[in-house]
Amino acid sequence: MAGTAGTAGTPGTPRVLRAMNDRAALDLLLEHGPLSRTRIGKLTGLSKPTASQLLARLEAAGLVLATGTTEGRPGPNAQLYEVNATAAYAAGLDVTPERVLAAVADITGRTVGEYELPTPGKRPARPVVQQVTDALDGAVKAAGLARADLRRLVIGTPGAFDPGTGRLRYASHLPGWHSPALLDELAAALPMPVEYENDVNLAAIAEQRLGAARGHDDFVLLWNEGGLGAALVLGGRLHRGWTGGAGEVGFLPVPGTPLVRQVSRAGSGGYQELAGSQVIPRLARELGISPVPEGPYAEVAAALVAQAADINAGPHRRLLETYATGLATGLASLVSVLDPELVVLSGASLTAGGEPLRGLVQAELEELAAARPRLLVGDVREHPVLRGALESALATTRDEVFDTSR
Repeated sequence: MAGTAGTAGTPGTPRVLRAMNDRAALDLLLEHGPLSRTRIGKLTGLSKPTASQLLARLEAAGLVLATGTTEGRPGPNAQLYEVNATAAYAAGLDVTPERVLAAVADITGRTVGEYELPTPGKRPARPVVQQVTDALDGAVKAAGLARADLRRLVIGTPGAFDPGTGRLRYASHLPGWHSPALLDELAAALPMPVEYENDVNLAAIAEQRLGAARGHDDFVLLWNEGGLGAALVLGGRLHRGWTGGAGEVGFLPVPGTPLVRQVSRAGSGGYQELAGSQVIPRLARELGISPVPEGPYAEVAAALVAQAADINAGPHRRLLETYATGLATGLASLVSVLDPELVVLSGASLTAGGEPLRGLVQAELEELAAARPRLLVGDVREHPVLRGALESALATTRDEVFDTSR
């Protein structure tokens, strides 16, 4: 028996080669949508008989479905095949101090259920475990499923969980999430594997797989919304650092702000004070822009930056220029060390500025740093953290479900 098991997983054996072809076909169906046997054969380089056997095997395993036929072409219509969307489901959560946003996606990546649970106040009205399960159950119900139907859950939060202590670090503003027993309590409450990831890292995953960073293995994503942070992708992989704290650039000491000691305790730092979202309303008032709307500072900042980019003259132009200089000051340190191919600007306080802000930051950065990365505005605008959580959960789920070598 031991010898048989070893042979089954040996590279080059028929079973492994079939599994590789199966996965290649499934990935093509995900990328292109319904395909005929002939088209799959051409894209994979397989003969017609081998492609037919492959599709029969995948159909029997419940991974593909026959769906319609080709039309409008000479000759007989060909049967089309697509990935069986119900083969598996995964979920993602985006957690902020104000709300928990949950979504469920089928194996093709289509979102089939969403739910938003408000969590206002400095003291949570319900325990964190209940927040998570309530939000997840809301999305599961909206999808017409049950918790047991989910293969995996990825939860995105500010900060990062220390691998040594299990405590959430760099996110003192997220109430209720700092108990050392929290991860064990969540594991006991949820019937599926759960992974935890920094919110900005998830935004980078979304941009890498769906947005501006597609095809790029080395890039920095600069995020500015409720807080200022970065994600570092090197050689195609996220760099999380020893304790998960890589990218907490809000604490980065920069010229133009006082040197703050013990910034992780104070919850503030140089770069955050220079270019964070909370700076924008104050800067607008100093420049005489009126009225400055009321509301959460991140929303106000995004509205002011959008207005400034639209007008792009007078005090609004000066707001963009001052903001761009602050952003480029911190970015100069990052790109000087990392020398990335690309910098993606993400988060509402950056994407709201569009091309006018991007161009100003690019010009300033070229004056301040020897490296010359290209700057792009992020393409994933709607819930990028949640989208990244779903993409992360789906990647692992597909690796499991699409593995036909077992």
